[in-house]
Amino acid sequence: MNYDVVGLGVCTMDLLMVVDELPGGELVQRAHDSALAGGGPVATALVTLARLGARTAMLDLVGGDLIGRMIVAELDAAGVDTSAMAIDAGSTSSQAAVLVRKRDGARAITFAPGTSGELPPGQLNEEMIRAAKILHLNGRHWQACLRAAQIAREAGVVVSFDGGSHRYRAEHLELLPLVDVCIVAEEYAASCTGASAPERGAEALLRYGPKVVAVTSGTRGSHVVSADGESFHQPACPVDRVVDTTGAGDAYHGGFLFGLARGLSLKESARYASAVGALNTRALGGRAALPALSQLDEFLDHRG
Repeated sequence: MNYDVVGLGVCTMDLLMVVDELPGGELVQRAHDSALAGGGPVATALVTLARLGARTAMLDLVGGDLIGRMIVAELDAAGVDTSAMAIDAGSTSSQAAVLVRKRDGARAITFAPGTSGELPPGQLNEEMIRAAKILHLNGRHWQACLRAAQIAREAGVVVSFDGGSHRYRAEHLELLPLVDVCIVAEEYAASCTGASAPERGAEALLRYGPKVVAVTSGTRGSHVVSADGESFHQPACPVDRVVDTTGAGDAYHGGFLFGLARGLSLKESARYASAVGALNTRALGGRAALPALSQLDEFLDHRG
């Protein structure tokens, strides 16, 4: 089977609660709303792609506990191929607790990685990687990540990297020369390059080897540059009411990669990404408001 995007990363199960205040000390408060939903940057990008109609598959190692079974079941239900995911029956899976501030959707996240550990490179499904148009990574399962990127490069598969806010590590500089599409948060770009502005960070990241770089800045949109000399600002798409920003960046990645997989231009792909990220903020949870392709096209048509 061929895939539009195969992803390698860590899947989580998120417990989300909408609260009045993010804690700065001891605090007891009643939640306005709550949800239990799958998470993880790469996994949520794949669910985004699957919702839009792309063929996707997830590579990860999860525990054999209830959380691990829930993670796999939710991905299956979303249409993501989980047949190559490894399960360690004796370990626990990753969880996160997410507090969402009611008035603006700001978040405080606490992450428990579980005991399942790193996916060994030897357990990668190499044929699945070679059968993809795009391999999507975020640096988790580090040795497997490097191996997967090398396999993809040798097979002519596009390598995509997600650099999340506060997730820069110096070892990523070893991966960036293997990356074709590098989409990172503004804070990541600043930590990696020292650049004081997103457009400068994007230009600096190009020097590490990617062909396309996008630096995202939340409601201030994103700046996209390419090795071919293309450079533009993609405005953020406003929505009537922001409920939760969880997964908005991951949805942006999914929308961008969906455009690329369909052969769209960088500008069209960035427009898709901005719209998908915005639409995903309308409900609690990182995947609850992901649009189908018809909904995305209708939203963009109304914007003109």
